[in-house]
Amino acid sequence: MTAPIRVLVADDHTVVRQGIRHVLEQEPGFTVVAEAATGTEALAAAERHRPDVVVLDISMPGESGLTLAARLRDLLPDTRVLILSMHDNTEYVLESVRSGADGYLLKDSAATELRSAVRAVQRGESWFSPAVASRLSAALRGGTAPGALDQLTAREREVLAGVARGCTNKEIAAELGISHRTVETHRESLMRKLGIRTVAGLTRLALEQGLIGR
Repeated sequence: MTAPIRVLVADDHTVVRQGIRHVLEQEPGFTVVAEAATGTEALAAAERHRPDVVVLDISMPGESGLTLAARLRDLLPDTRVLILSMHDNTEYVLESVRSGADGYLLKDSAATELRSAVRAVQRGESWFSPAVASRLSAALRGGTAPGALDQLTAREREVLAGVARGCTNKEIAAELGISHRTVETHRESLMRKLGIRTVAGLTRLALEQGLIGR
């Protein structure tokens, strides 16, 4: 039997924390190991319990969710961070990814989306709410990105852009008019060239190198 995904829920509203706990634990495969109401509490609980995923409110008393995401990335690199926010502003999303978050979920999302998002980031994938993903897609630039991306072919950059938007290999294949296996080949190639093996890492690089506009 697969071990349940261990989750830390950090939000300054008790009702929100309890709601997230209820949504997750009403279905097998999840266990909430701790709750936290402030950034300080969240960091201490994460170090103590070492959860698989931290569901983190972007606005936390004492220490923002963005700052906490960056600290968690450094202290607990195996722990994934899913930002929870009421804001679908593109800059918030970009800052979250730059800070080390693996996903960005809007607070009005359905219960099934929350569970899917937690599963996805736990697997090492990125996850963005549909409204957020649409904004990121609209922000994509054309052209050649500078720096690290110069070593990639045009097709590899297109695949990387798809990854940065949270698309699956099948979705990227359909968008580019190529096979799923070809996308996998390009993805493996760009990972090898860039020395990055995680979706979150690829997304951060795409943002930093200008594949997504600010």
